Amino acid sequence: MKIQERTGAGNNRSAVSAPAGVGERLPTAPRERKPALAALAVLLILVGALGATVLVLRAGDRVEVVKVTKRIAPGESVTKDNSTSVMVAADSDVHYVKYSKLGALSKLKAKTTLYPGTVVVGEMFDDKGGLPSGKASVGLSLKEGQYPSTLQQGDTVALYRVAANGSSSSNDDKGSGGSSSGRTLLVPDARVGAVNNKSDSTISTGNLSITVLVDNDDVAAVTSAASLGEVAVAVVPGTGN
Repeated sequence: MKIQERTGAGNNRSAVSAPAGVGERLPTAPRERKPALAALAVLLILVGALGATVLVLRAGDRVEVVKVTKRIAPGESVTKDNSTSVMVAADSDVHYVKYSKLGALSKLKAKTTLYPGTVVVGEMFDDKGGLPSGKASVGLSLKEGQYPSTLQQGDTVALYRVAANGSSSSNDDKGSGGSSSGRTLLVPDARVGAVNNKSDSTISTGNLSITVLVDNDDVAAVTSAASLGEVAVAVVPGTGN
């Protein structure tokens, strides 16, 4: 009888010691939803997409403007020979000169030296232009044979005094730098400014009108020879455009 009671007691202990609910998950707290953060994320995505769209649209808003292709000295003008067109992004704060306005621009003069690659703006020009200190602009009317056919704006040239009849000038002498070849060097490095348009009717006669930039000290000699039609022009090697 005692053996059965002990066995029964053991069975009771086994039943009590078995943990209740083995294998079941513990309860978890419900997740807190944040609709404000979700709305903010959506708003940021929309703003980013809108910004990208604006940049693409602005990149496509371009205008055709004037760009310099050859060196232009102060007092010289922009022409088809020393400029080209280029597309740039439109900007109301920058006064670009549209290429369609090149004809009007050619009537103005550069206030400072413009170098190849410069995209010009209106502030670079006026109706008088500017000349470097100690320099003057002189006009020359040249006859056929007094200039090379390749002469163009921006060239550096030497100016010689020659007699209209091809013989030595009346002012030619060895003491003033003359030579027995019948010409006198007036200016070794004048720079060609404006060259008359090739559509000018004077071209048919072989005449050519140009302006040159010379030192103030050379103005008297150059204008004196020019008034008699006794100036010849030669491009200095290595300086032509």
